[in-house]
Amino acid sequence: MMTDPIADMLTRIRNAITIERPYVDIPCSKLKIALANVLQREGYIWEHEIIDSKPAATLRVVLKYGPNGERVIQHISRDSKPGRRSYCTVDNLPVVLQGLGIKVLSTNKGLLSNREAKAQGVGGEVLCTVY
Repeated sequence: MMTDPIADMLTRIRNAITIERPYVDIPCSKLKIALANVLQREGYIWEHEIIDSKPAATLRVVLKYGPNGERVIQHISRDSKPGRRSYCTVDNLPVVLQGLGIKVLSTNKGLLSNREAKAQGVGGEVLCTVY
């Protein structure tokens, strides 16, 4: 039984980037699709697609690399864990590497990066850090 599916998704992405895979397949859920949407909007992955397969659907995330093969995602980690949730308000939204990275937040308006959350004036649970 998996207790933290978001941590599993981030670990699969981290492992695929380490061995320079072009894509990674992840068990699909609405939260994982929303997280892939944020990563795509912020330019960390090329695209994602849902592959219908038996017994459940699969989310395929196409990873992004630079022109010489350098990794776009240098670091990806889980902030809020099932045993220790991490929240922030709009007044104290974190900045990652002076704006070069993002934190993904779960807000009442869906999953947003810290830049999008600041623009919309909302806070929420900090899910992960990417740079």
